[in-house]
Amino acid sequence: MGVKSGRILLGRIGPAHGIRGHVLVQTYTEAPEDIASYGALEDESGRRQFEIEIVRVTPKGVVARIAGVEDRNAAEALRGTELYVSRERLPPTQEDEFYLSDLIGLPTFKPDGTRLGEVVAVHNFGAGDILEIRLGDGRNTEMVPFTKDFVPEVDLSSRRMTIDMPAEGEEE
Repeated sequence: MGVKSGRILLGRIGPAHGIRGHVLVQTYTEAPEDIASYGALEDESGRRQFEIEIVRVTPKGVVARIAGVEDRNAAEALRGTELYVSRERLPPTQEDEFYLSDLIGLPTFKPDGTRLGEVVAVHNFGAGDILEIRLGDGRNTEMVPFTKDFVPEVDLSSRRMTIDMPAEGEEE
């Protein structure tokens, strides 16, 4: 999930699905169908709102009906639209649970307290979340699995994350 001025990216409208105006929505919520539970979502500018009704969940996202979209042409016109919700509408997180958007920009440190860099992105290629850390030199990044072994501590209130990476050549 990305953040834009207090809003969280929950999904992106994909191609039209069928002839009745349904669309495929790629979701960034834990359960894909949860995207419809936040009420009206907004586009990137915040000027347009979208009421979403889930038709069915698929491996590629959810097939959804958007209020006011009645045909394939109208659905196709929305393709690529990102869907946001205001941060205050999200539920609080549990212990050791984070909104990925809260991790972006978080300073990272080695276990000995030495500054490592900062989180610039969180990726998931299907095998779990991976943090992209911009190293202190500002030019290079390092990919780190977002697991307790590699990230033993995340302290959002202190704005710091500890990264414990094996030394080069060290067996994992």
